[in-house]
Amino acid sequence: MKNLKIFATGVLAVLASLTIAQNKNNMESSELKTATFGAGCFWCTEAVFLSVNGVTKVVSGYSGGKVKSPTYKEVCSGLTGHAEVTQITYDPKKVSFEDLLEVFWNTHDPTTLNRQGADEGTQYRSAVFYNDEKEKKIAEQYKKQLEAAHIYKNPIVTEISPLINFYAAEDYHQNYFALNPNQGYCQYVIRPKVEKFKKQFAAKLKK
Repeated sequence: MKNLKIFATGVLAVLASLTIAQNKNNMESSELKTATFGAGCFWCTEAVFLSVNGVTKVVSGYSGGKVKSPTYKEVCSGLTGHAEVTQITYDPKKVSFEDLLEVFWNTHDPTTLNRQGADEGTQYRSAVFYNDEKEKKIAEQYKKQLEAAHIYKNPIVTEISPLINFYAAEDYHQNYFALNPNQGYCQYVIRPKVEKFKKQFAAKLKK
């Protein structure tokens, strides 16, 4: 596989023309924004994004389904239609939506349908839930650039859909990796992913 991080630099340059107005607004406002991504188990995604400079909060939860305020057990049944997601609150003066997309596509496999590693089910699907048409356009353009460059051997199956709902997961899911460092899944799945991410994105980490 080609180096996705190196490629992302070119993608960000292509996307720059889509966000001139957005960047101007960011310079004039300190308003925090949110981004909502599904990338497999939300414990993993939360641990990664909490390390990103400019990210102020990450909440694990559920989006994309048809049941109001679902429980973890209901989501795991696959019957509610929800994906496990993380909703990321960030300062656009410090980190852009494009930067977050770069981290998103670098830290999971967007070619496996409804699965990440041993975690399988529609709740583990790859997804970008956008807040507005600008985010939709940026996400779709980024995805097209990845496909055109043949970064992956298989087609990208990432869903790009409007954010209709977001329900925070139960309290015991929040900040899971930090609070349960010795748990088996944390040791053998989350920790290696976080360590790899920190090496690859050292310049984007919180000091």
